[in-house]
Amino acid sequence: MATLSLYGQSILVLASLILFTSFALLAQTRALPLIRLFAWQGILLAVTTALVAWVTHQPHLYVSALLTLGLKALLIPWLLIRLVNRLGLHNEVENPKANALVLLGAAALTVFCYEIALPIMRLSTLLTRNVIAVSLAVVLLGMLLIIVRSKAVTQVVGFMCMENGLFFAAVVATYGMPMVVELGVAFDVLIAAILFGLFFLQIRDSIDSLDIDRLSRLRETDE
Repeated sequence: MATLSLYGQSILVLASLILFTSFALLAQTRALPLIRLFAWQGILLAVTTALVAWVTHQPHLYVSALLTLGLKALLIPWLLIRLVNRLGLHNEVENPKANALVLLGAAALTVFCYEIALPIMRLSTLLTRNVIAVSLAVVLLGMLLIIVRSKAVTQVVGFMCMENGLFFAAVVATYGMPMVVELGVAFDVLIAAILFGLFFLQIRDSIDSLDIDRLSRLRETDE
């Protein structure tokens, strides 16, 4: 850590905070705090993107930072919070089975990601290796959130967290994607959030619940 530049140290601190928010999401059992944690992760991504833009002198990354702040830290969390309040889910508590084991599994996945990233040290810098490891860990923790939780809202947040991990790697390790690609990804994420909202409403109207486990218990009946 001491051998890195101020920029490298700042990136590692931001990467640690982003990884910490992924662990916090796994530990959270209420919908509204979960969405707020996702918003904080979006803020950290926006700060990271702005820092990379400032160091590398790439103006288009400032646009990416603004898009990230507007979509992932403000608009999408606002849409999800409004949807949760509309569906009356703000007081519901989800108790995942064996939460301590889930967090231990998340820690094991993080160590596994660092082991996978070890060969990168021979081809790149220590900073890049840590960025790749953290990004992969955020993706896998988002996938774990989807697997261990049964509420549809939580699973959508897990999906968005997986995209955040990929975005973090693209910005820091490769100094950003082409502007057209970034705009396309931002538009796709926004459309996905809107479609998920409509999907939630349809599920709630159909089975009076957003518990995914209830969907797996549905059976066709003969008329």
